[in-house]
Amino acid sequence: MATQIVMPQLGESVIEGKVSRWLKQEGDAVKQYEPILEVETDKVTTEVTAADSGTLLQILVAEGLVVKAGTPLAVIGQPGEAVPVGAGLVPTQTGHAVAAPQMATVGAGLVSAQAAAPRVSPVVAKIAAEYNVDVSQVHGTSEGGRVTKKDILAFVENQSQVAGRKEELPPWEQPGTGDLFKPTEEVYAPTPAAVPQPSTLHAPPSTALPGDELMPLSSMRRSIGEHMVRSKTVSPHVTTVFEVDMSRVVAHREANKAAFERDGARLTFTPYFVAASVVALKAYPQVNSSFTDEGLLLHKQINIGVAVSLGEEGLIVPVIKGADGMSLLGLAREVSDLAERARNKQLKPDDVVGSTFTITNHGISGSLFATPIINQPNVGILGVGAIQKRVVVLGDAIAIRPMVYIGLTFDHRVLDGASADWFVAKIKEALEKWA
Repeated sequence: MATQIVMPQLGESVIEGKVSRWLKQEGDAVKQYEPILEVETDKVTTEVTAADSGTLLQILVAEGLVVKAGTPLAVIGQPGEAVPVGAGLVPTQTGHAVAAPQMATVGAGLVSAQAAAPRVSPVVAKIAAEYNVDVSQVHGTSEGGRVTKKDILAFVENQSQVAGRKEELPPWEQPGTGDLFKPTEEVYAPTPAAVPQPSTLHAPPSTALPGDELMPLSSMRRSIGEHMVRSKTVSPHVTTVFEVDMSRVVAHREANKAAFERDGARLTFTPYFVAASVVALKAYPQVNSSFTDEGLLLHKQINIGVAVSLGEEGLIVPVIKGADGMSLLGLAREVSDLAERARNKQLKPDDVVGSTFTITNHGISGSLFATPIINQPNVGILGVGAIQKRVVVLGDAIAIRPMVYIGLTFDHRVLDGASADWFVAKIKEALEKWA
């Protein structure tokens, strides 16, 4: 009996995903739990696996289309088996997909039909209703021409009727502000005066030269860029750097690395920095907070994001939830698991949200110093450089020790230089006195 592969619910707040790449084609044999396609959201790219073994009878959604969770993506069955009627989808003008009237036989492909009206978010629909705007008349700049909040606000701003209504909108829906004021769990809204107009956030257009090649931005790369610009706009960034003697940590790792591996955990240096950060966050809870106009939101949980490089694809920050309740062994297991799943495109959107502090190990590539950008709405991000043997002065003696530079980039609205230094000094103490 033929079975359908559907778009999975990739997170509590993720209602749709884009079919980025088919790993199998129609007619290919597939095994149960074998990856058959990649699905992309603005946070992660993950693989969708086959629920049953059989043959990929039909692909229902083409690459590049965005569909809601639960939408049929493909049909798996036995060779020659008929595809159930009603299984198909058609692409819309917006680059999304909607249910097709019917689908009869294998090989029919995507059904041609008149495109449905563009789907929009509740925020866009609300603004359109308030100003009696026909969304189909608005030029969409998002994936596949989809109309975003910024698009419709720009359209409204150019209409004469907006003059008497602009002040009625809450700050995050004011025309011209884009997404900078949107109060979500990821970004807290700054005061309007602190945010430049969108025209100041983008470089002037570049003229293509002969031989130039345009490399399209992936959803992840575009999301990273928007997040970085927003972070620099929202938070005044300051960085402080300390040097740490890693002798005790290096000795402890060498003595316990084999035992950890027997317990199924790869012991890198990252769990030590996570554990030391937990100690410091407990001592200085204002670092484990988020800035709001009403005051500091002090987080009870300590959830530490650990940046993982995906090479040319970008950087992703999976989160260790409840890091303060884990031993070094538990942290080592969690770090290894998250990093492996990130590189194998097996993370879920829920794996990359909810951080209260972030660590990035730029030293993997040999870097000594860096000034990383804050992962909003965190107050700070710890940058860890390369661990190198250096000559140091201990009292009146000269010694060679494994040393590392750690730098905290912090939100100056929340922390002053002294409080930031006390926090990093606590991390330094935890590492240098590791027992």
